[in-house]
This record gives sequence, C-alpha cells and structure tokens, in this order.
Amino acid sequence: MSSTSTAYARAGVNIHLADSVKSGLKQLVRRTVRPEVLGSIGGFGGLFALDTRKYKKPVLVSSVDGVGTKLKIAGLMNRHDTIGQDLVNHCVNDIAVLGAEPLFFLDYIGMGKLEPHVFNAIIAGLALACEKAGCTLIGGETAQMPGMYSGGDYDLVGCIIGVVEKDKILDGSKVRAGDALIGLASSGLHTNGYSLARQIIWTRVRAKLDDYSSELGCTMGEELLKVHINYSPALRALQKKFPNAIHALAHNTGGGFPGNIPRVLPKNCKAIIHEGTWEVLPIFKMLKSYGGVSDAEMYEVFNMGIGMVMAVDAKRADDILKSAKKLGHKAYRIGEIAKGKCDVEIV
Repeated sequence: MSSTSTAYARAGVNIHLADSVKSGLKQLVRRTVRPEVLGSIGGFGGLFALDTRKYKKPVLVSSVDGVGTKLKIAGLMNRHDTIGQDLVNHCVNDIAVLGAEPLFFLDYIGMGKLEPHVFNAIIAGLALACEKAGCTLIGGETAQMPGMYSGGDYDLVGCIIGVVEKDKILDGSKVRAGDALIGLASSGLHTNGYSLARQIIWTRVRAKLDDYSSELGCTMGEELLKVHINYSPALRALQKKFPNAIHALAHNTGGGFPGNIPRVLPKNCKAIIHEGTWEVLPIFKMLKSYGGVSDAEMYEVFNMGIGMVMAVDAKRADDILKSAKKLGHKAYRIGEIAKGKCDVEIV
C-alpha cells in the first residue's frame, strides 16, 4: 500500500495528505449540525431524518450552483475564507425564493494540488455560512485532479436541500398587475459578472488587486471579494409577518434583472423597473464608465446593487419596506408589476 501511495503522490495525488487534512473536518463543521442529522461526517452519505411532524405537506427543494470566476480573484489574493460563504449564501437564496428553509448542504472541491491552508479556509467559510443559515454542512467531495486543474487552481460547487410547506410555495402564481417591486441591496457583484469585470479592471482600469480606490473606499481586491449576502433569514421573517402579501421573490444573479425576474412572472405580467430609485454601488458605475458597457448589458450581466427582488401587495409595500430595513437590509421600492408580455422594462 505504501509504494502505491508514493507512486500516486508522484503523479500528483497525495492520499495521506488528504486524510490528514480531512481529519479536522468534524471540528470545523460541528457547529452547523442540526438535530435531524444522523451519524457523523465522513461516511459514504449524509443522513438527515426530516421531522415530518413539523409539516402538513412538506416539499423538498434542491439547488446546485458554483461561484464562477470569482475563484480567480480568491486565488490571486491568496484569500479563500470568503469564497465558501459566497457559495452557501448563493444556494440558500436560490431556494429561499421558493419559500424554503435550508436543511443541509454538500460541497464539491476539485483541485490541481491539495494545499492544506486553502482547503481549511474554504471549509471554514462553508461552515460559517451554513451555521448562520441554520443548515448542516452534511458532507462533500474533495478531488485531487492535477491533470484537470493547473497549479493552485480549483473549482467549488455546492448543493443545498431545503423544505417548504406545499401550500406556502412561492411560485409566482399570486403575482398580479399593481403589485409593488421591492429591491434588497447587494454587497457588490456577489457571484456574477466576474469574467467581464476582470477584463475591464485589468485592461481598462489597469488596476491591481491591492490598489486602493477612493471611488470604492477599499482596495480593488476587497471590493471584488465582498461576500454574497444571505437574504434567507430576513425573507422568512417577512413571510411570517406578512403571510399573504409577498407574492414572489427573484434572486438577482446571472442574467440580471431581465434574466431572473421573468422566471417568477405569470405570462400576462411584466415588471417595470425605475432607474434612480436605489443606490447603484460605485463598482457598477466604475465598470460601466471604464468598460463602455451599455445600460442594457449592465442590467443583463450585473445585479446593479439589487440582490433580491420582491413582488408584494402594493397596499403592504411600505410596511414591508420598513420591516426589511429593521432586519438590517437596505430596501427600496424599485418598480411595479403591470399587464403585458412576460418581460422586464427598465425606465
């Protein structure tokens, strides 16, 4: 066994190092464990005993996603503690828009070379975000693939499972003309548009990651690594307080406003977004100015400062706005729903 392992290590895969690094996982993920979890991390599969007594008609909700080329920024800065938070929060938001509570999360890390400090930082970020979201980091896979990834490159993907009562699923069917649109602010780019952003920053702005920007109030690297916001706790609190007033939610990620809002609209409704009704963050102004990107493409590629869009009963919009702000989010009334072809108009 020893000679085989040594040969494998010479080929770029160090099993003993992987075992050593993974030995600390239980300590890292302990605080994320929910009461429903059976067994411990490290088995062939994670066990989760859903307490069906808590629900009348429980529906499981799943989603899988990655972090995209934001990983390049983490690698260049040699900072890997935020990227796991980005992944968890993105996935949590994707099921929160359906009204789901997150239950457990699984990760996949594919690496060219296993670097213990990188691995530990990623897992620490995943665990921290899972703890804050109230979901268990129940398992995952770490693959050493030197023939697929070069140097310190790695990929990071996550899968989340949540639950929602069948009669509380938000599927957009309650959206109607006259609804108000409320936007919750983003922290920055979140996890989308980095391929274009990197091109503009490197070739047009000609900035380095450790360059301080007075426009941004931080270094370029700090701006680009700002953590994707987890909206789930606030959304669940708002749904509980206003059970019939929130008609649909859209996570404003890849595809921006025109790519995401129509996913929760009926065929006979369109969303009208009013420019100037919220604070467009400096990073987006910078990217537009230096990159010469059209308004239409900016809204298609980036979140433009709005990470979550809510379609709500117009009569309760002001109360929902106030509650969202009390929950710690910057919130804006950014538009309304009108009759028309399922689309987004930015006016």
